[in-house]
Amino acid sequence: MENRRALGRGLEQLFNSDNLDIESIEKQIYETTPNEEIMEIKISDLRPNPYQPRKNFKDDSLKELANSIKEHGVFQPIIVKKSIKGYEIVAGERRYRASKLAGLETIPAIIRKFTDEQMMEIALLENLQRENLNAIEEAEAYKAMIDNLNLTQDELSRRVGKSRSHITNLLGILRLPKEVQKEVANGSISMGHARVLSKLESEEKIIELSRQIIEDKLPVRDIEEKTKQGVERKNKITRHKESNEYQYVEDLLREKLDTKVKIKEKKIEIQFSNVADLNRILEILNVKE
Repeated sequence: MENRRALGRGLEQLFNSDNLDIESIEKQIYETTPNEEIMEIKISDLRPNPYQPRKNFKDDSLKELANSIKEHGVFQPIIVKKSIKGYEIVAGERRYRASKLAGLETIPAIIRKFTDEQMMEIALLENLQRENLNAIEEAEAYKAMIDNLNLTQDELSRRVGKSRSHITNLLGILRLPKEVQKEVANGSISMGHARVLSKLESEEKIIELSRQIIEDKLPVRDIEEKTKQGVERKNKITRHKESNEYQYVEDLLREKLDTKVKIKEKKIEIQFSNVADLNRILEILNVKE
């Protein structure tokens, strides 16, 4: 009961439903908050949501918002949570950053009690539904929700309103080398390219192809062809006289599970990178723990 009163009437139901909407969450808080509960808080007492997935904010859009705030003030209070020292921003980090840029000393805010899980969900939703994250930021945010909230990919899919395949593909690019992830984050390598590269085993090959993508501006189709040719050559070299009768089954499983699969001596070997990846595969196979 205490948490329900602290959040505002109806918010618990919103958090317990599928397909959360940041607009609905903020609207519920604003509509149930009396004017006398909106406080002016020192900007120096604020710190960003620790679960904020966005690492960089566009300078141009922040400057535009800062200019608007200088002229008209902050149009909508931010939402904060009391912490040991000061306050953590639950929603409205762009308004906070722009207000700081505009030289304001205080900002209107509504104080509410949120769990760490709720703060994580709000931080992700605010960015997904208002300002698109780059592919790496989005993938890291999904991984954090799966790891920390113990969600399956299906549950996460419903929670954020994205398709299961979209989430699976994004999580797959986190297997790329860090230097390649950096190029995906800054837009030098597209999500389409990244998805193809993430299916390769050789880090050296991934880095080599990523450089070709950037330098030669290779389309996704060319990269798919190059990786396909590499796999075919590898199969010819390594299999020798080994029967290839299960190759089509390996290909089907590899596509379904989005990981390396090998059939040898009447055994199926499925590769996984960590516990979260194993849980993802078990979920796809509908195996209950």
